[in-house]
Amino acid sequence: MKLREIAHSRTGDKGNISNISLIAYEEADYPLLVEKVTPERVREWFGDMIQGEVVRYQLPQLAAMNFVIYGALGGGVTRSLSLDPHGKSLSSHLLDIEIQP
Repeated sequence: MKLREIAHSRTGDKGNISNISLIAYEEADYPLLVEKVTPERVREWFGDMIQGEVVRYQLPQLAAMNFVIYGALGGGVTRSLSLDPHGKSLSSHLLDIEIQP
């Protein structure tokens, strides 16, 4: 199943850093997200788009997690030639990850 079936996401950015939240629709699905959506998996999923570290912060009381991704925006909004220099579509791309329950 794709992540979008059990979670939603929002993205923010600052300079060359993207901040992606992943929030379970149902609290019962949160442990599955923690198990399957690791910083390593996120880095692998985005591939060469990410030039830096991926840090995951867990927020169990909200059934959510936040990924801070360094070097993800082609140098930042004012320096990137990317079509989406703000990285707003990164949340949609994250939700395309396939996981097995």
